Amino acid sequence: MKILLLGKNGQLGWELSRCLQPLGQVTALDYPEINLAAPDSIRALVGQIAPDIIVNATAYTAVDQAEDQRDLADSINGMAPGVLAEEARNLGAALIHYSTDYVFNGTKGQPYCESDDPDPLNAYGKSKLRGEQAVQGVGGAYLILRTAWVYSLRGESFVRKVLQWARQSETLRIVEDQVSNPTWARMLAAATALLLARGTGTIREHTGLYHLAGGGYASRLDWAREILKLDPKSAEQTVKQLLPALTSDFPTPANRPLFSALDCSLFRDTFGIFLPPWETALGLAMN
Repeated sequence: MKILLLGKNGQLGWELSRCLQPLGQVTALDYPEINLAAPDSIRALVGQIAPDIIVNATAYTAVDQAEDQRDLADSINGMAPGVLAEEARNLGAALIHYSTDYVFNGTKGQPYCESDDPDPLNAYGKSKLRGEQAVQGVGGAYLILRTAWVYSLRGESFVRKVLQWARQSETLRIVEDQVSNPTWARMLAAATALLLARGTGTIREHTGLYHLAGGGYASRLDWAREILKLDPKSAEQTVKQLLPALTSDFPTPANRPLFSALDCSLFRDTFGIFLPPWETALGLAMN
């Protein structure tokens, strides 16, 4: 099996580049080896490698910057997935593409299912929704996997930031009105590898859109509490108070959905694979 992995340097891509190795020949790339804002670059590279599976773990993820860089976000998040889907279809290959809980407006009040109507609040979410629609419009063999609040212990993530803040301040104010599924990148990569180990036939049989994120959901405040509790070097913490705050207390260029938790039961029921409770995964990540 020839696998083309895009986004090898990101949190998810880094884990995928390791989890996918037992499955076949993996070609893992990132910018500038491939420029997802340039369709000709995408087509030339995919044609040269001629993979059996394309795994697109790359994205423009700077949510606030996307408000001012809409064209770039649209190119990477909106246009590129459609080009990848076209090339995969032309080769008879399968495509796995990751999307986000930010395609929802956060007003439902309970976890979102795949059948719920998207209504993104910001440029990033809109660009990711365009990417979903582009892949669906092309057709072929694909899985679009919406996930949420992805983190790892390398690179920039909420977990790393909380650990850093806890060593710099005695009081931390964390928003309690944003709720979703904390998702460890390694678990998401492992679930993807388990799925791909079944071959492209499984993707062809169950082509479509699915939610795949950490089990259960939490507010950012709940998440922060658990991070501090599980910190293996808690003696280094200087924080003494963890106080609740509202999203409105920290104005940002991009609006964020408040309750964007994902219901992942369709993926579990279809493939027999699920991610463990977010608390369990966080404990493993920090051990």
